[in-house]
Amino acid sequence: MKALQTEARTDLGVNTLQWASWILGATVWLSALIFGLYILVVYAYSLFSGEMMNWNDLLPGLYDGSNRTSTVGIGLHFLGGGLLLIFGCIQLLEQVRNRYPLIHRVIGRIYVIASLVTALGGFAFILFKGTIGGWIMDVGFGLYGLLMLVAAWETIRRARKGQFELHRAWALRLFALTIASWLYRMEYGFWFMLADGWGHQDDFHGSFDFFMDFFFYIPNLMVAEIVIRRVQLFRTPALRFGAAAFLLLAISFILLGSYYFTRHLWAPAIIGFFRG
Repeated sequence: MKALQTEARTDLGVNTLQWASWILGATVWLSALIFGLYILVVYAYSLFSGEMMNWNDLLPGLYDGSNRTSTVGIGLHFLGGGLLLIFGCIQLLEQVRNRYPLIHRVIGRIYVIASLVTALGGFAFILFKGTIGGWIMDVGFGLYGLLMLVAAWETIRRARKGQFELHRAWALRLFALTIASWLYRMEYGFWFMLADGWGHQDDFHGSFDFFMDFFFYIPNLMVAEIVIRRVQLFRTPALRFGAAAFLLLAISFILLGSYYFTRHLWAPAIIGFFRG
């Protein structure tokens, strides 16, 4: 009888963690899709229309007309990042992977190329202009770009070798890094609401700014590892319920932030673009 009860709790823990992982994926999918479209219509479009000064409305000092290399670099970074968010959401769909493998492979190649463009564009901006936050932000964002390059390389390398479990794991890590720029803005928004911007300075040299130079992508990788290794890491029902509770907390955070940013920033910009 005890064995049956233990098995039932184990199954419930596994199912709860699986459902939490699925809901988290769906929530991220929708929010990142909206943000990716926002990036394309606000930042990437400005690069081709020659209206890069608009960048400085939201991110002061981002555009420097005297530094063409950094401008092209950050423009390509925005373009690649927007495509990553949109195509990454599609790649996460199991139905696409299973029913349309050719589409999955084609989009996957575009995805990896966009990852390289995003990372290299960011490196160009850091090298030729430098981030507003100085060397600490340069290091944090540079490490972020390096991790993205590694994840993109491993994603395609594992697929070519037929190691599909490892391929999916690296693809999930790559997506976790992809959404970091989206979470970076969301986390700042929450910090201003909850702590009134304590530790933030306009030149991004505050204690909170230095913390965020690394925090915006490291927890994402931790969550990705929970999803990837949920069965191996969480062998007991208690650990599985705990992991599911952590994922549900992340879901609540994303839903609240997505609602706020979509209503007040992303949706107005996207609608305004298409209305001309």
